Amino acid sequence: MTKKQWTTGGFYLGGILLLIGAITFITGWKPAPYLYSIGALLFATMQFITCYRGNDWLMKRLRNQQLLGAILLVVTGILMFVTRHNEWIICLTIATIFEVYTIFRMPDNP
Repeated sequence: MTKKQWTTGGFYLGGILLLIGAITFITGWKPAPYLYSIGALLFATMQFITCYRGNDWLMKRLRNQQLLGAILLVVTGILMFVTRHNEWIICLTIATIFEVYTIFRMPDNP
């Protein structure tokens, strides 16, 4: 397998674990924060492995926003363990806004 295939697989697996963990956490399922945290770490790792080597300042800014979103996804996993209520949803919402915004603004192959 090539590096791109591993990275794409890591993104998909991380995203699926993120989604399952976030949805099942609300139901009170005990392993949910662990699933979410593993998915967040995998997703963030894949984002940090991929890099932009160009000189376009707009792409660099979008890339930094994308990395900030990845960090906030990991912080959300920590908040799932630490907080008693659903305060983690605020952090997840902010991370999601950063991630979705950059997905639509960045071209497929920077």
